[in-house]
Amino acid sequence: MERLEGLDEEFQKEETEKVTSIEETKKKRPPFHYWEVAGVQHKMKLNTGMITKLENKYRTNIMTLVTANDIPPLGVMLTIAQAAIEPWEHGTTFDKVTKLYDKWLEEGGSQFDFMAKVIMPTMAVSGFFTPAMAESLMKDLDQADVIL
Repeated sequence: MERLEGLDEEFQKEETEKVTSIEETKKKRPPFHYWEVAGVQHKMKLNTGMITKLENKYRTNIMTLVTANDIPPLGVMLTIAQAAIEPWEHGTTFDKVTKLYDKWLEEGGSQFDFMAKVIMPTMAVSGFFTPAMAESLMKDLDQADVIL
């Protein structure tokens, strides 16, 4: 016997259709940026706790540090890298990050590349930019790399 009262079944159909269509069109940001050094990929993403630690340390918003008119000091970028790696590789010290950076330089990296290919993509996956902004930023950084 078919039930004729109520609209529960109709609402369920609509909700299922809406959820499916929204999920299909919604873009997700990548879960991590990976910094490869000596064949090892290091997961990088700033979580809220690390962002607040950095902001307390530098007494400013992280965006201010990385989007100023010039490349941030190397020590600031290495500290951001430490904060982005530490939750995923517990016990990551500043000394370990400086050694990774030195090895990365030996492999052909540069300070500009560190900013463009490590720090900014880490900021993008950490939610500092909308997906559209992050995509545009990464294209601009790729073009800057070609020009240099």
